[in-house]
Amino acid sequence: MQRLLMVFRRVIRTVPPALACASVLFCGLARAENQPSVPYVPTPQAVVDRMLDMAKVTAQDYLIDLGSGDGRIVVTAAKKFGARGFGVDLNPVRIDEANANARKNGVTDKVAFYQRNLFETDLSQATVITMYLLPRVNLELRPKLLELKPGTRLVSHDFDMGDWKADVSVRMDAADKFSGAGGDSDLYFWVVPAKTAGGWRSQFPVSGKPQTYEFMFEQKYQLVSGTVQVNGRPVKIPDAKLRGAQLTFSFTAEVNGAPVKHEFSGRVDGGRIIGQAALSGSRLTARVEWIAERAARVAGMEAIH
Repeated sequence: MQRLLMVFRRVIRTVPPALACASVLFCGLARAENQPSVPYVPTPQAVVDRMLDMAKVTAQDYLIDLGSGDGRIVVTAAKKFGARGFGVDLNPVRIDEANANARKNGVTDKVAFYQRNLFETDLSQATVITMYLLPRVNLELRPKLLELKPGTRLVSHDFDMGDWKADVSVRMDAADKFSGAGGDSDLYFWVVPAKTAGGWRSQFPVSGKPQTYEFMFEQKYQLVSGTVQVNGRPVKIPDAKLRGAQLTFSFTAEVNGAPVKHEFSGRVDGGRIIGQAALSGSRLTARVEWIAERAARVAGMEAIH
């Protein structure tokens, strides 16, 4: 079975993106007579439950399922957690099934389903997006996903996002996969990162004296590195971490003639980072408010993909 699954995955990677849709593996593009052109393969319920668990779905979430099939992901999120949301699918038969599923489970006040192209769907409401798409479709969709609000959670069944590495990935046995034939399911989870690349400037008092910091961050998706100018001296920032809009990093630099460890934590909000800085050294221990303003953009530094 493992060998068969590997062959199957290699085959579907050759399918042109125009033939791919659905958060189920294939929901099929509609032909002229609105019939699906490829088989519909539903996501096993155990996989649905694990995807929602990875995303930590709650009643405060708005979930959008891209290629929603019979609606089981959106319906489960609504029934189990009280989440709201909708699903999109190109196959009208699947839309009818999804609506029937919502009625059966008593969640029509929380969910909806639309016959719609996922690339033409407004995703801005989403706090969680689920999908079971072909690899090339994931890559075509990736730029749109990266423009979503930082902190939006994404879960993909079986296929990743190329060089945008997942924050978390797991493999699980899915006994009901492929109409009961069974097989492994790979699940991938990302948090959409804020855009931090470029220059930032901050000033706050250290031991009663104003101190200016000029940061320069490089970014590839959620991976951030950079340098900071302190008193005209560059210092590397070796361990920056970005999760959604939350940025944390630390470094040690000489201030007022003594080494001071700086620990920054802040939330990226457009052109500002707002948070706190903890300072510690032989001559001082302090915690101060920290606000960084985005400096003039530097060519080639703003893209994250």
